Amino acid sequence: MIEILALSGGIGGAKLALGLDRTLPPGALAVVCNTGDDFQHLGFAISPDIDTVIYTLAGIANKETGWGRANETWTFMAALADLGGESWFQLGDADLALHVERTRRLASGETLSAITDVIRRRLEIGSEVIPMSDQPVRTRVQTSEGILPFQHYFVKRRCRPAVRGFEFDGVDMAQPALRFAELLTGDRLKAVIICPSNPFISIDPILALPGLRQVLRNNGAPVVAISPVINGKAVKGPTAKMMVELGLPVTTASIARHYGELIDVLVVDHSDDTELPATGAQILRTATLMHSDADKLALAAEILACVETLQN
Repeated sequence: MIEILALSGGIGGAKLALGLDRTLPPGALAVVCNTGDDFQHLGFAISPDIDTVIYTLAGIANKETGWGRANETWTFMAALADLGGESWFQLGDADLALHVERTRRLASGETLSAITDVIRRRLEIGSEVIPMSDQPVRTRVQTSEGILPFQHYFVKRRCRPAVRGFEFDGVDMAQPALRFAELLTGDRLKAVIICPSNPFISIDPILALPGLRQVLRNNGAPVVAISPVINGKAVKGPTAKMMVELGLPVTTASIARHYGELIDVLVVDHSDDTELPATGAQILRTATLMHSDADKLALAAEILACVETLQN
């Protein structure tokens, strides 16, 4: 029975998802993944955040990069480059198999949810991995160079253009995936955990699904968010750069204001002494940097212990 529902982007979220997966009883965790990063590339359906979470939970992720598979080879990419093909987005040889199979199944009429569930079972992952929606939602970044599809901004342009804002194309017509909606409308969740992913490009696409914020409030389960910012620096990725360009202070206080009344608990690093606004959220101070698997397990345990106190 699912007790904890985690909302996750890629690398940062996958780290906490791993800690939760290894700490909770089998079958007690569901991870809902951002699909705003998804795109078509070289004829394949690519779901970067889903794949990062799956590889991480399966224990086959590349620990150095945080994305892709361990012990990967790159024969396909080298051959593609020799032919003059697009090589700016790296697809490893073993990784390619997942994209081929996903694309084949989508073409046959299966949903992304069904495909993702098959893949996680094949890789013997006990926790559920769920796309936020089975309808396409695509993040587009408003930049100093115009509007860019997310992967063109993030990978091809390496986050160089200044950010002005974000658009989530298709979100108005999208619905939460059926399993996601089922879990949110049930009464058995102990908590919804917002992983320490980028709030703007990993979590906001999920929260932008029509009616989702209200459903979260109606569910009654406490919402716990982990700040991806520590002492004015982002733990991973372009979060800090984006905040500066959006005119936001790079502080945990900004993260608290961003989530506002949606969250019941904000988890911040014990070294961060930033003064936090009175949003009504309880503050849990603990070690939030996750360099090792032991760090991931420890943070998961702290969060789950906090959740237990909220049940009493």
